Amino acid sequence: MKEAKTDTEVLIRGRIYTLSGYESEEYLQKVALYINNKFAEYNKNETFSHQSTDTQSVLLELNIADDYFKAKKQISLLEEALAQKEQELSDVKHDLIALQMRTESKQASGV
Repeated sequence: MKEAKTDTEVLIRGRIYTLSGYESEEYLQKVALYINNKFAEYNKNETFSHQSTDTQSVLLELNIADDYFKAKKQISLLEEALAQKEQELSDVKHDLIALQMRTESKQASGV
């Protein structure tokens, strides 16, 4: 069963937009807040604030895309590290089992 679509009004840069999606209203507000925070961060730079609205939007889009690709790379690195740790854990478990088997074999033979 599909979730109900959410229509949420958000405020971005002083304008009200209606966002529609299957995410919660809280999530959509969080996305709008992220964008507003990015604009506020960039507006501290005088050069940015003197650019046209279109240029500001493109610069913000590029910055958000950069954040996205950096986050994807970080996830990939973490997944690789996790896979390595899982392999190391598996190797240790196999070593432990082999050691237990040798110990039991020696105990059974009376050594």
